[in-house]
Amino acid sequence: MTDQTHIHDHTTERALWPAIWKGFRGKCPKCGSGPILKSYLKLRPSCTVCREDLSHARADDGPAYLTILIVGHIMAPALHVAFTTFRPEPLVLFTIFSIGCVALSLYLLPRLKGAIVGFQWARLMHGFSQET
Repeated sequence: MTDQTHIHDHTTERALWPAIWKGFRGKCPKCGSGPILKSYLKLRPSCTVCREDLSHARADDGPAYLTILIVGHIMAPALHVAFTTFRPEPLVLFTIFSIGCVALSLYLLPRLKGAIVGFQWARLMHGFSQET
C-alpha cells in the first residue's frame, strides 16, 4: 500500500479573510492592488500588478447561488414588511421590489465572484500553488 498522507504546514497557510475581502473589492487576493475582473464577470488570466496567475480560478455557479441566497434573504422579509405595514398598490410593490432585486443582484454578482476567487486562492484550490 502506498502512503498518501499529506503533510499540512499551518505556518504557510494564506490568510483567508483578507483574501476574501480583497476579492470582494475586485482586487487581486495576493497583492490587493490589481483588478481581477477585466469586464463585468470576465476574470483576468493574471494580476496586472503582481502577475499572480488567476487562470486556475473556477467560480462556476457559486456567485450566482450566493447572490440568489443573499438577495432572497434580504428582499423577502422586506417585501413582507412593506406589504403588511404600508399596503401599497400591487403594481407599485412589484415595480419597487423588482428594481431592488435586479439592482442588488447586479451589485453583488461580481463582488461574490471575486470573493470566491479569493477563497480559492487562500485555500490553494484548483491549481493555486504555494510557490506563487
